Amino acid sequence: MTTKPDVSTKPAGGERVDVSQSTSGGRAEALKWHGRDIRWMLSLFGTAIGAGVLFLPIDAGGAGIIGILLMLAVAYPLAYFAHRAMCRFVLSAKNPGDDITDVVEQHFGFGFGMVFTIIYFIEVLVILLMYSVSITNTAESFIVNQLHMSAPHRWLLSLVLIAALILIVVCGAGVVTRVMSWMTWPVIAVLVIFALYLIPRWNPSMLTSVPRNASGGFDFGQLIFALWLLMPVIVLTFDHSAIISSFSVHVRGRYGENADAKIGKILKVGEPMMVTVVLFFVLSSDLALTPGDLVKAKAQNVSILSYLANMMGTPAISWIASITAFVCIFKAFLGHYLGVEEGLGGIIRKVAHTRHVVIERKPLRVAVSVFMFLACWLVAWANPSAIGMIETMAGPLIAFVLLLLPMYGVHKVPALKKYSHKISNVFIVVVGVIAVSAIFYNIIALF
Repeated sequence: MTTKPDVSTKPAGGERVDVSQSTSGGRAEALKWHGRDIRWMLSLFGTAIGAGVLFLPIDAGGAGIIGILLMLAVAYPLAYFAHRAMCRFVLSAKNPGDDITDVVEQHFGFGFGMVFTIIYFIEVLVILLMYSVSITNTAESFIVNQLHMSAPHRWLLSLVLIAALILIVVCGAGVVTRVMSWMTWPVIAVLVIFALYLIPRWNPSMLTSVPRNASGGFDFGQLIFALWLLMPVIVLTFDHSAIISSFSVHVRGRYGENADAKIGKILKVGEPMMVTVVLFFVLSSDLALTPGDLVKAKAQNVSILSYLANMMGTPAISWIASITAFVCIFKAFLGHYLGVEEGLGGIIRKVAHTRHVVIERKPLRVAVSVFMFLACWLVAWANPSAIGMIETMAGPLIAFVLLLLPMYGVHKVPALKKYSHKISNVFIVVVGVIAVSAIFYNIIALF
């Protein structure tokens, strides 16, 4: 991959980068650590740690000890290999400033590009809608259970929360990544400390838990069904694909043909840290609860931190748990909004292009922001099941974008052929097919 010496791009970080200057240091410069690399690493981490992390203990524990073992087995290879492949797919673009929607159109044509862009938009939209529900429920639970006050009308509470989030994201990607990086370190610390705090509460009930039928015997069919719906939740938990395109464009704009080396270095540091923190938190949460507790948490449509906050007798811990749940969802919303803006903006630009109409960037961002505010507010007000949205919509769609599309590109795009014939590709495809197939759950449920 080469770059033209006179090309400049405006990556997601906000600053315009002259590629002819940024690539002069070569591979050695790309492998050095800079402050912006840490900021991007924390932004990737922050995008992943959201509602998925807070709902995974409920779904993994619901599948019993086998569900927990499945989570442990697939977490790291899923996180690292899948996002590495998606970054490489974005880097295969013809121009340094092209995002993932442009890349798909370049490789597979306008029709496929439009279909993908729509799927990409719907995927991140569903996640944002789920976060909108979760952050409203978390705030409402905090007001009632920790502040001991009557919660405002749900329409008003959701209106204020969503408006605040949209106001931050309209400030630009640079502001979003900075806010997320500021929030990520405290969240990592709290999740680890909270997991340690729960250790004295560990009990053996989860170690022998398996799905059972009405007579109390082991139900193999229910286990398979539970594992099937668990896979999309695992995919969502370790997913930060919504920010991968912006991340890859930014790195390529600064490092040119050495972008792959820089991305690999950031991922090799960030992914193990993220997976370790998440798995420790999930395991500690599950071991501190009983299968019956997890059933109650799912019925209440709240995150695991909100449930733990409400059942603990220590006011300080319950406050910290509730605030941490709120911050996790808050910053994950910010990270995924970049993907929504990219996806919906891509759809509008492609439709306008077919009619030979040029859409200015500023009016487009305003239109996207207004649409997203109304959509997120109305769904948060309606309060559908957050876990249901993860299992049957968000997780499967993420699996298509994050897992299957890059693998298809590896076997079809000449620039990516060098990454084919790897065992990790087989793993990604298998996990992707299982997760994507869960989208048919709603179809099956109709009959």
